Amino acid sequence: MKNKHYEEALAALEPELVTMARWARAKGQRVLVLLEGRDTAGKSGVISAIRGPLNPRQCRVVALGKPSEAEAGQWYFQRYVQHLPTAGEIVLFDRSWYNRAGVEKVMGFATPEQVDAFLAAVPVFEKLLVDDGIRLFKYWLGTDQAEQEERFAERVADPLKRWKLSPIDVQARTLYDEYTQAREAMFAATHTAHAPWTMVNFNDQKHGRLTLIRNLLDRLPDCALPEEPIDWPPLGHEPLPERYELIQPLPPYPVPGD
Repeated sequence: MKNKHYEEALAALEPELVTMARWARAKGQRVLVLLEGRDTAGKSGVISAIRGPLNPRQCRVVALGKPSEAEAGQWYFQRYVQHLPTAGEIVLFDRSWYNRAGVEKVMGFATPEQVDAFLAAVPVFEKLLVDDGIRLFKYWLGTDQAEQEERFAERVADPLKRWKLSPIDVQARTLYDEYTQAREAMFAATHTAHAPWTMVNFNDQKHGRLTLIRNLLDRLPDCALPEEPIDWPPLGHEPLPERYELIQPLPPYPVPGD
């Protein structure tokens, strides 16, 4: 998709995102969006597109790293629970508890028994969330291996994107089929009526972002609320100019070896 067409389409969706956020705040709704997918699928990009027009104090992103030693000894879901949305919040998970069914399973970070216990517990856990009123949306961002390879190559070549690469990414390239099998097992166990999965084609990331945002908005109830009038009285005097103090330049920073 051309940048111009993408930007126009995204601009048309942004007022709806703002309306959704106003509705969530006014009605005390809790919106939880899980974004899963292969490495390079485009999770960060769609998160940025959703967050762009929203108040960052209301729309939070959760992207947890490797569990600490203390977290590794907790109930598996414990470190995720503390990040769930409160009334009026929208929370976007850049990867979530489903790490256990994907990277932890394929890379051997979790035992088969732990993975089986997780897959059995997830439908129950998510049912508790939904029954308590959380609006839960689970998205899988799909990309073909050829497209994934192109994006990996771009990261290798671009110093500004190389931080996105990890040793696990290098190993994952040779385990594409294993990740596919893990995903299918995950879908079979956790695609439920109360918390279904939605797969989105992200081979074209711009088109994928628009598709996902449109789907998210369409699955929410009518979010339209009357605009609250803002009492904006006149200033009562001429605008005052800002005062600028002259800042004295600092001496040059010493360079080692000079």
